[in-house]
Amino acid sequence: MAESKKEQAPNGGSGGTRRRGDVLENAILQAAWDELVEGGYNRLTMEAVAVRAQTNKTAVYRRWPNKAQLVIAALVKFAPKPSLEAADTGDLRTDVLTFLQGILEPLQAIGPETIHGLMSEYPGKEHPMSKPLPPRSEDALFAAMKSIVGNAEKRGELQPGHLSERVISLPIDLLRYEMLTTHGQVSEDIIVQIVDELFLPLVRAKSRAD
Repeated sequence: MAESKKEQAPNGGSGGTRRRGDVLENAILQAAWDELVEGGYNRLTMEAVAVRAQTNKTAVYRRWPNKAQLVIAALVKFAPKPSLEAADTGDLRTDVLTFLQGILEPLQAIGPETIHGLMSEYPGKEHPMSKPLPPRSEDALFAAMKSIVGNAEKRGELQPGHLSERVISLPIDLLRYEMLTTHGQVSEDIIVQIVDELFLPLVRAKSRAD
């Protein structure tokens, strides 16, 4: 919605560029993203965002009442999106590794500091990360894993129909757990361990079961 009056420069003078509506909002979001990338979540302040956006704190707080909501809006606009495409390289292990890495890389760009900062500071039960996960039938990540397993069954790597939904979703469930519980980066080694030490032995054993 357009502002009823134009926002002035931080010093209140009349010589600065005056913006309103979407132009000002986009400038604030860009400033928030730049602050997040350069200094991290903990160092980001509403005051610094206002200065970078060449506006005043009132203009920022009018749109986003706290830092967490501002950062989430900036992430939605600027953060890289995880790949939801099911890899099909001709090998189950490579497919699962490629898929998990495609999910992980954008999240690593955001960083654990931001993820945990949002979890701790976002007010009340409206926290977007506190919402229950969608049913597996509506989960795009599960749909991709189901496609990967289906391709492996067609190639003869697995016996068709031997895997439950819980087993198929194991790699993405474990990746989510790692992202939410660790305060450091989820390394490539962890992805490999999830696939080689947990998922593949389980699905191969299940596939051999009568």
